[in-house]
Amino acid sequence: MPAEPTTNVISLADRTRRSATPRARRQPRPRPQPVAPMGAPLAAIVESWRLALEEANKSPRTIEAYIGAAETLLRYLRGHDLPLDTEGVQAAHIRACLKAELDRTSPVSAHKVYRGLSVFWKWIAAEGERTGESPMTNVEAPTVTKKVKPPLTEEEISALLKACSGSSFTDRRDTAIIRILIDNGMRVSGLAGLRYVPDNPQRNDVWPSRHQLRIRLKGGDEHIAPIGKRAAAALDRYLRMRAGNRYAVELDWLWLSPKGQLTVRGIQQMLDRRGQQAGIEGRVHPHRFRRTTAHMWLEEGGDPLDLMQVAGWRSLSMVQLYAAEKAGDRARKVHARLSPGDRI
Repeated sequence: MPAEPTTNVISLADRTRRSATPRARRQPRPRPQPVAPMGAPLAAIVESWRLALEEANKSPRTIEAYIGAAETLLRYLRGHDLPLDTEGVQAAHIRACLKAELDRTSPVSAHKVYRGLSVFWKWIAAEGERTGESPMTNVEAPTVTKKVKPPLTEEEISALLKACSGSSFTDRRDTAIIRILIDNGMRVSGLAGLRYVPDNPQRNDVWPSRHQLRIRLKGGDEHIAPIGKRAAAALDRYLRMRAGNRYAVELDWLWLSPKGQLTVRGIQQMLDRRGQQAGIEGRVHPHRFRRTTAHMWLEEGGDPLDLMQVAGWRSLSMVQLYAAEKAGDRARKVHARLSPGDRI
């Protein structure tokens, strides 16, 4: 009787074929990649920063500039599908944002955004909202070409005063503002913030008879600014007409307009309009008066330290900043009078 075939016997040929077939290698398991930490949403952080700036008593204009810089970055990140949290933003993103701002506007505007972002990320680090280094660490500030910013000439000042030499409410107001700016070059925010409440010494900032104004500086400090005889007289003429203005009773603000308070923007618009009427080239902005005040003071031999007190500046560097354009001219005039070689 024939033997039944065995099914579990592996022939030599089968072994040879199997050994010739390479075994599939076991693929190593992928190692888990580290997950980048997710930071706080930038939009929320910007609003927190606004509260911190208000708590630090920063001026409204400073807050507006800082928040504007942060919002410029936010718009760029959103428009290019880039990270929108405090950990995800990198130096390359900041550089690209500044480059876009430079192409869109000007070096001055891009530099303003850079300054604001520098303060923003420094605050973020201080608050512990980012674990890595600041994305501003290796970002260079946009180059701003220095441009000549000449002060106003005596002829231009006379033309400005002539443009508002009428007897209307607006003429008297504008004359007083221009004469005060010529006298001490105060910041436009301090000028717009003056209050006239003669019956309340705590709130009143205007004393024409004493030739004094009380202005609030950046940071909340107060400063008593002197004004000359002509500025005091111009201010008195305005105050007499202001008494009959519809807003004089309900508003404490010194400078009034047809809509109520004459704001910082309103003063700038007034100076632009008067500058055009006077035929002055370039914008007649408040900083131009600061340069004019500094130059005229020093040209007449005034002491730089006294100028600091008049303008409410905290350091001589401010005198150098606003008087730099005409420094060479003043030095040459003094040299002509005091030339060491001419004494021998």
